[in-house]
Amino acid sequence: MAKLDGKVAIITGASSGIGEATAEALAAEGATVVVAARREDRLDDLVERINGNGGQALSVECDVTDEEQAHGLIRQAKDEFGRVDILVNNAGAMLLSRVEKGLSDEWRRMFEVNVLGLLYATDAAIEVMKEQGSGHLINISSLAGRASRAMLGVYSGTKFAVNAISEALRQELQEYNVRVTMVEPGAVETELPEHITHIPHPRS
Repeated sequence: MAKLDGKVAIITGASSGIGEATAEALAAEGATVVVAARREDRLDDLVERINGNGGQALSVECDVTDEEQAHGLIRQAKDEFGRVDILVNNAGAMLLSRVEKGLSDEWRRMFEVNVLGLLYATDAAIEVMKEQGSGHLINISSLAGRASRAMLGVYSGTKFAVNAISEALRQELQEYNVRVTMVEPGAVETELPEHITHIPHPRS
């Protein structure tokens, strides 16, 4: 019997990188996985791969920055499988630049995905987990949530926020048997750097 048999896990930002690998790892341990992201074609490939390896997966096209879509993701998983045991808040944006560049659209995007998207999905998941008397929230933060440096200011700010929210959740939910884990990766080879629009000159 696999460790996660009978468990249902939702992974946001599952179309690539850490989210994709996490979905495959959880499925390999027996969890039914609900994979969510904006790129439906990538999700379909992932679901086909997981199901082909003997797992069970469902894809849900979802932009976590839309509160209704994020709530709908949790509802769909609950309606389809009867429970939500694990939520991995992995969806993220990393758009690095000096603050003085004034790239406010990019600042807004990072806070919407990294902070508000996490909160929207978490809010809905907490309700389900409290009803069933158990659950596990896993928030993907970053070492940038511990220390910042040039070019990382706004991105680090979002990850500092994730850390603060995670600690508050841990204290708020322990009486309901809902665990909260914060994961802080360092540099990981994913496609995130490809989204950076500002490539700095050494003196810029």
